[in-house]
Amino acid sequence: MAEKTNKTHEVLARKYRPQTFDDVVAQQHVTQTLKNAIKSGRIAQAYLFVGPRGVGKTTLARIYAKALNCEKGPTPEPCDQCDICRSISEGRCLDVMEFDAASNTQVDRVREIILDHIGFAPAQTRYKVFIIDEVHMLSASSFNALLKTLEEPPPHVRFVFATTEPQKIPATILSRCQRFDLHRIPTNEIVKQLDFIAKKEKIKLEGDASLAIARGAEGGLRDAESALDQLIAFCGDTITEADVLSVFGLVAWRSLQEMATALLKGDVATLLQRIAEMDETGKDLQRLSVEFLEYFRDLLVVAYTGKLGNDTSDDEARLNVLREQAQLANAERLARVADILVEVQGQLRYALSRRTLLEVALVRAARTATAVMLDDVLTALAEAPDEPSSVASVAPSAPALPRTPAAAPAPTPAPVPPTTAAAKLPARQAAKPVEVVADPSADLAKLQAAWVEIIEKLGSVNPVIRTALKDAAPIAVSEDQVRIAFDPEFADGREKLSIPRNMRMLQKELDHLLRRPVMIGLEVAAARPVIPGASEEATSEKKPDKTGKPSGKDWGKDPAVRRAMEAFNGDIADIRE
Repeated sequence: MAEKTNKTHEVLARKYRPQTFDDVVAQQHVTQTLKNAIKSGRIAQAYLFVGPRGVGKTTLARIYAKALNCEKGPTPEPCDQCDICRSISEGRCLDVMEFDAASNTQVDRVREIILDHIGFAPAQTRYKVFIIDEVHMLSASSFNALLKTLEEPPPHVRFVFATTEPQKIPATILSRCQRFDLHRIPTNEIVKQLDFIAKKEKIKLEGDASLAIARGAEGGLRDAESALDQLIAFCGDTITEADVLSVFGLVAWRSLQEMATALLKGDVATLLQRIAEMDETGKDLQRLSVEFLEYFRDLLVVAYTGKLGNDTSDDEARLNVLREQAQLANAERLARVADILVEVQGQLRYALSRRTLLEVALVRAARTATAVMLDDVLTALAEAPDEPSSVASVAPSAPALPRTPAAAPAPTPAPVPPTTAAAKLPARQAAKPVEVVADPSADLAKLQAAWVEIIEKLGSVNPVIRTALKDAAPIAVSEDQVRIAFDPEFADGREKLSIPRNMRMLQKELDHLLRRPVMIGLEVAAARPVIPGASEEATSEKKPDKTGKPSGKDWGKDPAVRRAMEAFNGDIADIRE
């Protein structure tokens, strides 16, 4: 009987390992620099590659060794066909020594592997290249032994270090290396590479299977390739998204989408139902919270930029879903929801009941996404200060949590006729603009006559504006600007008024009064400006009495004032009533 020969299986991570700089995925900032350095002859004696696992640190070190020692080199494009390139790729080149610092931490091993061989010329190649992986694991004595050699190595020696924790490397070593930080590989780049490998291996990835694998890899291409290898062994020639989710305990992107929509609409019942289903099917709730946080991160980015990044190859269908969801809540609400999800991350690690903790966090997030915010109330009051019922319109239409049975039902208010959009707009936007001839002198007099009324009107909505404007006055009006001067003694009122929300409220009043759009200029006057509409007693200086204090109430005898003076060891410098 003929003996059956077994073909040795090569894992996908090794089979499809990049062999040239151009094959490296999503690390162009490193590959381009190395290619330019080799092309120009500016080759450093030591390089340090920093980055998370599976992004190409050791792979780049081997390609760099081939580029230096290729028979056609040094060249930024090694041929990968000559004996030297092949021996380096297969790990059998005597002049390219690669070892793991995690298992060779002692100084004796460093001296045996590196220092005893560094003085000998290369046997086959142009340069001796020492590749030390996880270099942060070396002991302090080992680093000290490397210092002098690393700073002044023989001309035929080059060092390449790789690490995931650069903070553990002594500064004396870091200063002798050129450092390159490798990035996590974007999800869409991992998806492309998985589709390429599946096509080569004649494997069918159905639906969002490749996306689910890429999400689980968290930016590591090697992890994604290893996961694909495992799924091929489990599923055969056809892999579906359900297979990926069941094997690795991930959550489908559509499930995250449904949960996000329910949260933004305040549908707490749907949220709790989804959590119960995932817990019963054995999903990792801590991993679910991480993925949900990443989903809201994407929502926040889309809300501000309209896309997920600079890459234009993002899935348009998913982008459209995110854009629609971003319309359900403004960016500030999304940021507050993300804050709650970030807060629960640290708590889930040590929680005895992860499901309960996650449910409570999502209920809080749903309330945050649908609750009326103070800014909404202030904006509504500013737009319609004479219509208190309009404040109710800022409340989101999503259902709130039910009240307790003990709470008496509030009486149903009478229906308020809907206010048209044109009625809420300023006159210059609701109808065809009317030409208004600007008269700076008349406009200034008109503004000064109404100044106290404007302060009181805005102050009833936002007391900060009243405080900021009580020591300010309009001093000039031009065709497109109103200049407001502040008392130099109370110049901090200018900073309080400069808040964008306050400026918008004041500008709306000025536009309405002057019947044209104007800019607001804030400045500090050389002396206290005359406050229009104020009484003579308030604007004139009070004559001091025999004690040197202003006439009127003796504030020095006030109990609260005396306690403040004693607490801060102070005195009354001035009294302004």
